Amino acid sequence: MTTTQKKITDDLEAMLSVLPPEIARAVQSKDNFDKLLEVILDLGRLPTARFVDAELPLSEQLVTQFDLDYVTERIGDFDADNRAGMERTLHRISAIRNRRGKIVGLTCRVGRAVYGTIDIIADLVHSGQSILILGKPGVGKTTMLREAARILAETRRVVIVDTSNEIGGDGDVPHPAVGAARRMQVPRPSLQHEVMIEAVENHNPEVIVIDEIGRELEAQAARTIAERGVQLIGTAHGNSLENLLLNPTLSDLIGGIESVTLSDDEARRRGTQKTVLERKAPPTFDTLIEIVEKDKLAIHHDVASIVDKMLRGVPPRPEIRVRNVKGEVEVVQANRMSEHPDEAAIRLEHRHELAESRPLPAIVKIFPYGVSRHRLDRAIRELRVPGYISKELGEANAVIALKAHERKNIAMLQDAKRRGIPLYVIKSNTYAQIASVIRDIFQLGESNEEAAAIQDAEEAIERLMETGEAQELTPQTSYLRRLQHQLVEKYDLLSESIGTEPYRRVRIFKP
Repeated sequence: MTTTQKKITDDLEAMLSVLPPEIARAVQSKDNFDKLLEVILDLGRLPTARFVDAELPLSEQLVTQFDLDYVTERIGDFDADNRAGMERTLHRISAIRNRRGKIVGLTCRVGRAVYGTIDIIADLVHSGQSILILGKPGVGKTTMLREAARILAETRRVVIVDTSNEIGGDGDVPHPAVGAARRMQVPRPSLQHEVMIEAVENHNPEVIVIDEIGRELEAQAARTIAERGVQLIGTAHGNSLENLLLNPTLSDLIGGIESVTLSDDEARRRGTQKTVLERKAPPTFDTLIEIVEKDKLAIHHDVASIVDKMLRGVPPRPEIRVRNVKGEVEVVQANRMSEHPDEAAIRLEHRHELAESRPLPAIVKIFPYGVSRHRLDRAIRELRVPGYISKELGEANAVIALKAHERKNIAMLQDAKRRGIPLYVIKSNTYAQIASVIRDIFQLGESNEEAAAIQDAEEAIERLMETGEAQELTPQTSYLRRLQHQLVEKYDLLSESIGTEPYRRVRIFKP
């Protein structure tokens, strides 16, 4: 664990100096003045101030055209993206125009240089790997980029492609918060991809820092840069890895997706349909960071492997890093939990008896005796194994029998043994036990995902008991959701599955 001391430079006096005097005095009079995010000036409406935890009116007088002109006369020119800045500061003023191009509204955002935040991902920044940062607007993506540029520029050649001057501030001289990093400004947002390529070709960088990758040409430029061996640190539009995967414009950043038609034999071997989704190329970024909330990050370390698993229906389980109230950085990983009594009870149901067997063929025909065919077929499909149900014992490569039926029909068992067919016996006709047998038949081994799913449910149950608020778990396959539902029942709580595949998940709540 490490401890950090944050230093914040916000140049609030510079922002106040461009606001109409009455509005500036109203902002200063607020108790939470140091937590100011934005000042909103819309023609014919009350001026308001947005703070971290509230939005408050600043005057009883409506905003006039004079107020808007007062601000625009004291700031830089507006670019093609309707953004302007103030030289040597990180503040940003964005304009709303009417159909004739006249300014009728202003959003005056306070820009802060925050030092001491990068320690939570310092190891990743210094690793040389390309990093993509996602998160909602205002959670600190640009702040993190700015400090990453400053830290890396102490030892490496860093170039910032600053599309809206949010990283290095307005004016020709970059803000001191970027340190020794060089900054290239972008004439128009539509030319961002060209400036990215120009940075590589003309200025020999070791690291390129880029904010707001949002267009297909920018995604292509990022891939070109990564292929030349330059470390990329950037942000993209989207809140999570799942969002990015479903975004046809930006999915190329994590490898892209293509539809592949399998041969009949390959489809049977995988236990899937003939048409499947697969990653079509190596990802541009090696690591993806989701800013879940302030001081809490979800980190996907091996993007290629994680995307492959997601396309097979396995939900991601990122590393979670948090900064606690003491300023210490803690790493929380999805470790295998110790056996819990309730989990042990669930695992006990999975136990079954296995007869002496021989090696199985590539595609296994399973004969169920007294076992639900519907549940068996579901287990084969969900575990994606190369097998199907046989209607005749003589055609089978394996037999699954219910223990109660085994005792009543010795002749069937003798016939199976005489044919050398492996026999698997389960105690009850539950989906969990059937799925467990299927894992053994196909030698899938112990499922770490089961332990993680149970742990996720247990932690949510604890939170529910403490707060009384309903809890949503991470997305899981239907088999793992069933285990979570069984655990919830043991606590006399209620649960339901919500959402659509592959993001269907369990919600836990009190009766």
